[in-house]
Amino acid sequence: MINEKRLLERFLKYVQVDSPTMEEREFAIVLKSELEELGMEVRMDDAGEKVGSNSGNLIGLLKGTTEGESILFSAHMDTVSPGKGVKPQIKDGVIYSDGTTILGGDDKAGIAAVVEAIQSIHENNIPHGDIEVAFTIFEEGGLFGSKNLDYSSIRSKKGFVLDSGGDPGTIIVQGPAQNKIDVKFIGKEAHAGVAPETGISAIQMAGEAISNMKLLRIDDETTANIGSIQSEGPTNIVPKVVEFFAEARSLSDEKLKEQSDHMVKCCKEAAEKFGGSVEVSVENAYGAFKIAEDHPLVKVVEKACLALNFESRTSKSGGGSDTNIFNANGIDAINLGVGERKPHTLEEHLHITDLENSAKLVIEIIKQYA
Repeated sequence: MINEKRLLERFLKYVQVDSPTMEEREFAIVLKSELEELGMEVRMDDAGEKVGSNSGNLIGLLKGTTEGESILFSAHMDTVSPGKGVKPQIKDGVIYSDGTTILGGDDKAGIAAVVEAIQSIHENNIPHGDIEVAFTIFEEGGLFGSKNLDYSSIRSKKGFVLDSGGDPGTIIVQGPAQNKIDVKFIGKEAHAGVAPETGISAIQMAGEAISNMKLLRIDDETTANIGSIQSEGPTNIVPKVVEFFAEARSLSDEKLKEQSDHMVKCCKEAAEKFGGSVEVSVENAYGAFKIAEDHPLVKVVEKACLALNFESRTSKSGGGSDTNIFNANGIDAINLGVGERKPHTLEEHLHITDLENSAKLVIEIIKQYA
């Protein structure tokens, strides 16, 4: 039912439209035009003005031809860096970049699958209820597009986010909460060659704190990481200030608090040991979500997969997505695998069959709700 040649051409076109985080407008304009040609009511909200992007989220509605339940499909428009000037290459049924950029299948594969599915529904006069789309900005680096989405414009109470690794048929039913942890150590300057003993090294404090932290994989539900550390100054001055930026994630709120508290404690103990001070900020970036495996959303996808002869499986994710935010805003949502492979790297690639199967799955989900 899908037009496989058109779908591939659509995806190749999308990845060649630059849309790094906070610069999504050119891609949003392309999508708005395409959706309007399919008879959708499309608007752009004001999320961009709130978060500093040159575009808002794109919200579309295709009015139903039946009394079926309204459903939402979502994917994000922005890509990580280096994502400008993508030159897609195809080899043995797999799409790559030329190796100098990411591919952008995260998440333009999801968008291409949704748009192709809607066009196929439109062309073949397939009965459907209301179909809504939310193509978000600024997902990478904080989920800020979905956090600032105009939810008053969304009617659906059930949503499908196409933004995960795993073959089509993978159903992400659980995702972690994340805390952002910003740390600033303050020591005392001194001449490093003349009187180093009169100084307090902020770098030494930070090193002590980090060396005592449990980091990376904590357990099967919890991770933690130091993303960056910075200090400026010449080698002949004992450094006064060091900052580092960290995160902790967990599927368990209790474990997230425990890990965050542990990291804060390590910082305070290091400052006390060396006689300096520390400022620590812990901010919840987003909450966890968990959808029961017998939830109607899951059952619909399983039924759709059965109709397509796809294998379905439920899974949990260690990464956050717009799915977390939708669930926190009254929309029951799950994340679906679209075959993203090695995202956020120069080795990112996508199997053409996964792209096709993702579009087929969207169509079958729409049929189930009609």
